[in-house]
Amino acid sequence: MSGAVDLAGLAQPQRPPQEQPPAGPGGVRPVVAVGEADFEAEVLQRSMQVPVVVSIGAAEYPQSVQLDATLEQAAVAAAGRWVLATVDIRSAPRIAQAFGVQSVPTVLAVAAGRPVDAFAGMISEAELDQWISGILDATAGQLSGPRPAAEEGEPARDPRLVAAEELMDAGDLPGSIEAYEQILADEPGHGEATAAVRQLRFLVRAQEVPEDAVAAADAAPGEVDKQLRAADAELLAQQPDAAFGRLIAVVRTGTPEAKATARTRLLELLDLFDPADEHVIRARRGLANALY
Repeated sequence: MSGAVDLAGLAQPQRPPQEQPPAGPGGVRPVVAVGEADFEAEVLQRSMQVPVVVSIGAAEYPQSVQLDATLEQAAVAAAGRWVLATVDIRSAPRIAQAFGVQSVPTVLAVAAGRPVDAFAGMISEAELDQWISGILDATAGQLSGPRPAAEEGEPARDPRLVAAEELMDAGDLPGSIEAYEQILADEPGHGEATAAVRQLRFLVRAQEVPEDAVAAADAAPGEVDKQLRAADAELLAQQPDAAFGRLIAVVRTGTPEAKATARTRLLELLDLFDPADEHVIRARRGLANALY
């Protein structure tokens, strides 16, 4: 992939669902055909719960058909731990453009609303299994997980969480954030609500990141708002060290107000990752050096 993922134009009313494999445990469909109209709901929002593997190809390419068949078998066997979203590059070219796809088939993984890894072309089943295992390991503990089907005798879920999730599923991300924030107002430190707010805030911002965010920030190093947008763009482009380093530079050299703003945003972005991630460890070390 190349460049930041411009998702702003892909949020549109959903089209009628196509015939797809039945839902597995927890009501999660293991495989879904995705177009531009339902990309936000089926990929971005779903990736808040489980990783979504997006396969971009076309039916006229035998490699795409073969790879999708292998991925579908793996997705069904995964029983909801991750979801496969197939994209036809002919009918949904803007999705391919958003991810900087240069050849098909291209496969990428999305988690918490952002791409985390990708590959192009064919790989063996053993390599594919290893790649998917790496995605699951890298996102372990960072997503809410598939919502389990209610079982007899189970206590009812917190209706506040259910309401917030329903807003998210309906595409009302600001409303969902507000609902989670109300939970935090009632119960400061609520783990699920805290994680959801962080992820949703980033997802909302990600839809508005301009294509020239990095260039604009480089041309105006003293403007903290541009540095924040550029950091989001770099994170979307799978450049966490660049994103974190940019914010640390503001903490090191900016005005007191800019330093506080950049530090707050940096900590929010770090919380999207596993604390043991090497990028997070380096960033926290760099932040400590900048502060002291």
